Amino acid sequence: MRPFEQELPVDQHPKARILLGLWLFSLASLVVIYLGSNKDGSLSLTNITNKFYRPKLLISPFPSPSPSPLPSPSPSPSLKPSPSPSPSPSPSPSPSPSPSPSTLTNYGDQEFHGDELEEALAKAATENNTVIIAVANKAYTEGDKPMLDIFLDAFWLGLDTHPLTKHLLIVAVDQTAYDRCNFLNLHCYKLKTEGVAYDGEALYMSDDFIKMMWRRTLFLGEVLKHGYNFIFTDMDVLWLRNPFPRLTNESLDLQISVDHFNGDQWSVNNPINTGFYMIRSNEKTIELYDEWYNAKDYSPGKKEQDVLFDLMRAGEFTKLGLQVRFLDTVFFSGFCQNSRDVNVVTTIHANCCRSIRAKVSDLIAVLHDWKRFKAAAGDDLARFKWTEHIACKNSWHRSSLICYCSGPAYAVPRAQPHSLTGLGAVQSIIGLTQGKTEDSS
Repeated sequence: MRPFEQELPVDQHPKARILLGLWLFSLASLVVIYLGSNKDGSLSLTNITNKFYRPKLLISPFPSPSPSPLPSPSPSPSLKPSPSPSPSPSPSPSPSPSPSPSTLTNYGDQEFHGDELEEALAKAATENNTVIIAVANKAYTEGDKPMLDIFLDAFWLGLDTHPLTKHLLIVAVDQTAYDRCNFLNLHCYKLKTEGVAYDGEALYMSDDFIKMMWRRTLFLGEVLKHGYNFIFTDMDVLWLRNPFPRLTNESLDLQISVDHFNGDQWSVNNPINTGFYMIRSNEKTIELYDEWYNAKDYSPGKKEQDVLFDLMRAGEFTKLGLQVRFLDTVFFSGFCQNSRDVNVVTTIHANCCRSIRAKVSDLIAVLHDWKRFKAAAGDDLARFKWTEHIACKNSWHRSSLICYCSGPAYAVPRAQPHSLTGLGAVQSIIGLTQGKTEDSS
């Protein structure tokens, strides 16, 4: 018998080998689907990795300080670093065991689901563990032109900003905002809270308003403890240029925007604005957030920005050894103080504005100005000027509006006198006096 006519063993038959290969491929596919599937049926390599490795959380090595009176103000008004500052060492605390999927971090009526938060941060982070964070609620997604859409329009129209959306994490405080975020295919995290509903309205400086501001502070402190640097941005901040080239100094722990720049980037006399800042995760900044959050217990009636300003003026930044820079409004500007140079302006914040409707109107005008600038040349470019923020200026003369401050929409019964770090700064700009506060009736 010729060789090719000899009967082959079963395990060497071509059809048997093909069937065996198909069977092994099917088995491998089922294993991949099992390990990588989410609850919604989608696949993710992150899920496969997490089956075998779960990142450990960086826990602050400092005990939470007990509430105590604010220290006396420091005589030094400057936080200028030494001529040759050395970068702050990375924290090296002993990490705690990784939590199980059911493990929660509880702070009062707020819960952080460790695995979900870590996964959301990891997906959005840059190579050096930096995330862009913005907080949204239902108010941002409503109207003919929602604030969320305007916020994202700037990333589309800005210079070198579109790729940054890959590192943008939207923290939704209600289901409507979370659904909208997912619809837009962004990185989304649902902040689970109990006791306070964030999808409705709350009076400006009411108990609910102040609680919401402190919830945000608590959450951002948790992000630092996970080992992530971040830029926090309000959604009424338009990103017209990539800000990272101006925020790359790794020796600085905190770089924060101001309503009015006094000419000295190290001076604690600058009126800070927590609507835009970059902070690095290390022992000093984690302790700052712990002290900041605990300060609410002996700062009744104050929102978080005012308390941080008090801590700064009392010398806590210096005490903690923080290197802090206050951002020049030429680059990081707002409605309180326009940038003098459209050729370098990076962000524009709709601060010094009372109502969400006014903010939307004037921010749309800014985007139109930006398009006009990009299309201009020659004499047209030399004559460029920002459109006046008429809607925001007029918003201070109306009796009861919805205020988009550093959070959701809030009904405001009156323009209350504040220090020059808050509404008082606005009143001084537009010529209002404390005796002309508006009544809600």
